Amino acid sequence: MIYYLEQLFRRHFLKFSGAATATSGLLLAGLSTEAAAQNVSVPKHWDETFDVVVIGSGFAGLSAAIEARKAGANVIVLEKMPVPGGNSTINGGGMAAVGSDVQKAHGVKDSVDLMVADMYKAGLGLNYPQQARMVAEKSNEAFEWCRDYLGVKFKDTLAHFGGHAVPRTHTTTIQSGSGIVQPMLQKCDELGVQLQKKVYVKRLIVDGERVVGLEVLPNYRQGKEDASNTKFIKANKGVVMAAGGFAADVLYRTTQDPRLTAELDTTNHKGATAECLKELIRVGGNPVQLSWIQLGPWASPDEKGFGLAPIFAGYAAYPNGIMVDPQTGKRFVNELADRKIRADAIIKTGHPAIGICDEVGMQPAKHVMDKLLERGVVHKFDTLNELAAFYKIPEAELLAQAERYNRFVAQGKDSEFSKPFDMGQKTLGQAPFYGVRFWPKAHHTMGGIEIDTQARVVNIETRKPIPGLYAAGEITGGTHGACRLGTVAIPDCIVFGRIAGQQVVKA
Repeated sequence: MIYYLEQLFRRHFLKFSGAATATSGLLLAGLSTEAAAQNVSVPKHWDETFDVVVIGSGFAGLSAAIEARKAGANVIVLEKMPVPGGNSTINGGGMAAVGSDVQKAHGVKDSVDLMVADMYKAGLGLNYPQQARMVAEKSNEAFEWCRDYLGVKFKDTLAHFGGHAVPRTHTTTIQSGSGIVQPMLQKCDELGVQLQKKVYVKRLIVDGERVVGLEVLPNYRQGKEDASNTKFIKANKGVVMAAGGFAADVLYRTTQDPRLTAELDTTNHKGATAECLKELIRVGGNPVQLSWIQLGPWASPDEKGFGLAPIFAGYAAYPNGIMVDPQTGKRFVNELADRKIRADAIIKTGHPAIGICDEVGMQPAKHVMDKLLERGVVHKFDTLNELAAFYKIPEAELLAQAERYNRFVAQGKDSEFSKPFDMGQKTLGQAPFYGVRFWPKAHHTMGGIEIDTQARVVNIETRKPIPGLYAAGEITGGTHGACRLGTVAIPDCIVFGRIAGQQVVKA
């Protein structure tokens, strides 16, 4: 993947690398972390005071807020954007869980060790062992918490996402993360958790070694903020940082990987930027694995952002169909490999790939098909011949590939790419047929700030937790190593979000 990205984005390297190097130098300047942390003095007057201040209103932040409030703390959630939820709202609503009653009902044999092994394989062994295991061990608890405590509605079926050895993905009935975020927001409202939107975190405030509060910009509007209009919020117990990743921050992501320039689209909302991560680093947090930035192999260049193509890909085209190189008409990768393997393989061809499924295979994504067809992201054809003509695929090669793939399905074994057939897949042949173009987009930043198993932010110098400072979700690093498995983000966020909320009240 490195070579092909370099070739694709080489002409942009010099444009961004100078600015990136300068930014990186400022972040890691000669001041010790202790001196840097003390640059912001403790205010004589606090505008507001709470027991717990949570930054970010996605899965991790809301989980932390709910648990902290249940433990009796006075909690406020600060959200930078005008709409809560961030990337959590626009994600596909898939949640990996081991040992659920849904798995048992479908006869799926799974284990914590198997999920951890899958995470390690995708993560190239760079995963932090304790955090990775904790996500797997507590994944079913997180699923049941969502379903039974929050009232999240899940399908009674399972999905088999790429890189997982068995089907373990539980999906919200609306196939969107908003199916979890909205019940979380409702629970926060019931419990009396305050939510303030359009609040930008300017600085963390440290008194001695302890984080005691924040300086924020209220009424924030991206690009139109008033830097002089600041407010100070005190956190008696502590701050939980759950502000998400930085895949939409082109300047900062190019400091970590100069190839990921503005030419590369992202699935993230525009608020997924790095200011909170940089602030964690400034007060002594340890940044880990920041250069591992995941590209989503199910994204389409024919729509902006996350879009709906990932739903069609994850539930229809990839498990129930094939992906081919339009220049050869042939498959070139296991459609259910992990995200890095698939993204690397697509980029290696140098052009978008074509995902294909038939009417039977399309059914799990049926509820989004009208919009996908209307937007011209997915196209519908009466025959594979018509599909081949539309995408300029060699017709004879595509038909031969479909026949070869159907033999694999009938035999229950893919002798070419080892794609698993444990979801009752049918042969590809029931008209009409559906096609979509795939080209990777920047999706998830695996790296972030180091935490321990109690969600405490670890100091880079002392290797001890920074008092009063906790973090959860995509702003943390290490759990996923080089590549996160699809649908493991939700259990990661909820497991460590809940832990952060439970632990901060004990501070």
